[in-house]
Amino acid sequence: MKFDINIPVFGDTSFRDKKCPSEALEQVTFFNRIRREYPETWGVIATHIRNEGKASVNQRVRQKAEGMTPGASDIIIPGKTTFVCELKRRDHTICKWQAGQKEYLTTAQELGAFACVALGADGAMEAFKKWISLQ
Repeated sequence: MKFDINIPVFGDTSFRDKKCPSEALEQVTFFNRIRREYPETWGVIATHIRNEGKASVNQRVRQKAEGMTPGASDIIIPGKTTFVCELKRRDHTICKWQAGQKEYLTTAQELGAFACVALGADGAMEAFKKWISLQ
């Protein structure tokens, strides 16, 4: 995976281990941490917008009409400045950009969001703590 966009990356870009946890597991870990450490604030409003997976053409048309945005980032937290984070596996060399992800992050950043890419739950926490310091 190439970081060929002007978006900050949090986490260890030199980490290599093809057996590292899946993106889904890293995401569960991140949300568990946020909800445990900030149970009455950020943990309440942090969200993952499900926009991936298989769907029929009719389902996709309906989902798009209902507001689904292809490429929406994995972690979104509203605040004075919105936190928009695309979470990837710790070993980013085994990851790929999905359709619309780069465009979503770039547009979010251009509109004033704190947009970033995080490598694993630790990278996401690093980005989150940086974002909190700017609130």
